[in-house]
Amino acid sequence: MNDREFNTLADAALKRVEGALERSGADLDYAMVSDGVLEIECSDGSKIIVNRHDAAQEIWVAARTGGFHYRWDGSCWQDTRHHEELMAALSRIVSQQAGETISLVG
Repeated sequence: MNDREFNTLADAALKRVEGALERSGADLDYAMVSDGVLEIECSDGSKIIVNRHDAAQEIWVAARTGGFHYRWDGSCWQDTRHHEELMAALSRIVSQQAGETISLVG
């Protein structure tokens, strides 16, 4: 995939995450803090960063539980180690860090 295709897919994924956070009603603050970087802040002040990594053509997630890399497989963003889909993984990661059940899948 070329850079333009990657950016289009990754930006759409970040917008999808934003929309899912909005619909979740969870006690979270979130914002695009720069081009391709979404910051999610939990009520305890901890943060989760979801960003587009252009050089690797991946979406990276940084959270208390670790760092995760997601690569487009032709139909969805899959974790490069555990093959978990991005939105399902973010539901789990955000729920763990926020201390409440949050579903971003839908």
